[in-house]
Amino acid sequence: MVDWFSWTSEAARSASVPFHVLPAVRQPHGFLAGSLQANGKVIRYRLYVPATRGSEPPALVVMLHGCGQDAADFALATGMNELAEQAGFLVLYPEQSPYANWNSCWNWFEAANQARDQGEPALVAALTLKIIGDHGVDQRRVSIAGLSAGAAMALIVGRNYPDIFSAIGCHSGMPHGSATSGIGAMTTMRFGGAVPACAGGPCLTSVPVIVFHGGDDAIVHQSNGDGVVRQSIQSYLSARPAGCRSVMNVQVTGQEGGRDFTRSVHTGKSGTVVAEHWLVHGTGHAWSGGDLRAANTDANGPDASREMLRFFGERHAR
Repeated sequence: MVDWFSWTSEAARSASVPFHVLPAVRQPHGFLAGSLQANGKVIRYRLYVPATRGSEPPALVVMLHGCGQDAADFALATGMNELAEQAGFLVLYPEQSPYANWNSCWNWFEAANQARDQGEPALVAALTLKIIGDHGVDQRRVSIAGLSAGAAMALIVGRNYPDIFSAIGCHSGMPHGSATSGIGAMTTMRFGGAVPACAGGPCLTSVPVIVFHGGDDAIVHQSNGDGVVRQSIQSYLSARPAGCRSVMNVQVTGQEGGRDFTRSVHTGKSGTVVAEHWLVHGTGHAWSGGDLRAANTDANGPDASREMLRFFGERHAR
């Protein structure tokens, strides 16, 4: 079994989110379907449970799809189920309801969905806690990632629930709180937006984030990836004593899959990785190294799925 998830971080605190579960498809393994009712709303999901699950509690990766996608398409795009089968972890794909957004986008730009214990973040958190409990997931090894609107929501959820999520993956996303309206969202996506360190209320606990962004992204400008990294650094520094408020940056360039890339790793004085940023030159608004049979993918470039899993594993091994 591939040892991507030998994580040994301190146990996460349990968050108290009320929920009621609707019947789900029960099978020993496979791509299961189910739904959850919480806070007066229903969220449907797909859950991949690998046949190769070992005797130890498994890790869990929560994946939030982009606009116009569903769980099945996003699973195909990222190849995450195949990687889960190899390494023995679970993958949860919450699905946005078309009743909540006509194009099945996560509503990351609404103030009502940017803070803890309300809106879509509370719904995703409640679902994650249910899967953790039902499947005996190792609470020290739970991460969340997404694409585009899903990446923006993954940031919001991960930053608001550091007691559940220990790392975040953001592919072609926007900073938390960079827009609070539909018009503001379009401006942020096109030009970049504000980068509030304390979005959603008080300054939040810094959660390590890995960012992927295409240098030729015409849907979400690459400056948003810079903003996500900057926001993570600001949150990290805000919690440090005055004498420890510095972050180092190590940058390398390379080529993979026919695409040039610039990779920047930002670390605190103690060596703690705060953020890792991959700018993939020549890639548009698409999952790097993804499967072309699905939407919003680029088969070229670094494999974002494998790099995110590597990042999650390294963070939680500390």
